[in-house]
Amino acid sequence: MNGDGKNQGLTDLEQLYPFLYPKESGIESVLAEVRASTAHKAREIVFLRESAVAALADRILDCGEALAHAFAAGARLFCFGNGGSATDAHAVAHSFLSPARGLPLPAISLAADTAVITALGNDIGFEMVFARQLSALGRRSDIALGLSTSGNSRNLLNAFEVADRRGMMTIGIAGYDGGQMAEAGTIDCLFIAPSSSVHRIREIQTTIYHMLWEVTQAFLDPASVAQ
Repeated sequence: MNGDGKNQGLTDLEQLYPFLYPKESGIESVLAEVRASTAHKAREIVFLRESAVAALADRILDCGEALAHAFAAGARLFCFGNGGSATDAHAVAHSFLSPARGLPLPAISLAADTAVITALGNDIGFEMVFARQLSALGRRSDIALGLSTSGNSRNLLNAFEVADRRGMMTIGIAGYDGGQMAEAGTIDCLFIAPSSSVHRIREIQTTIYHMLWEVTQAFLDPASVAQ
């Protein structure tokens, strides 16, 4: 990296975390900046989450009801994502499979098996690591849920294509403006966290999938779930 790039990176960090780069000031000034920065981020998070919920409420209700019907008919949920979104895919699967309350529902994270991921990535190509699993495991009326901050992950787009061809219900959770996921035409329920900050996107996405779980549970009749 040249000198200009290094200085630009430092400037970006200073803008995000100014309290880490104190000037000629004492500890009280640094602590005041930390408090102000934390309070600002907390207000921003609350505002963005409330705005997202208000904008997406009807879609979340419709999608949650569709999920409840799918689970009642015997559907299984397959979740996938890359990096931090893989962690979110684990969290979604865990929420449905082992809920703190409500009905446990069949859910699998396709990013969880390191052996499968590395085998498919090495032998076929990383862009197919989720599509190939859905080809083997997915059935008509199952559910495919993919998370991406950019909305442009090729392996998610390929997975949604496979899921769509197999007649699965497809759910996408993206950030920014939805990226290519918004243009794919293979996603039944698309939720976009409208922010340019990866941090804020991830926080809004967490709110979205927790609400989907809540609504799904609310629509489910315990006696209707296929045994």
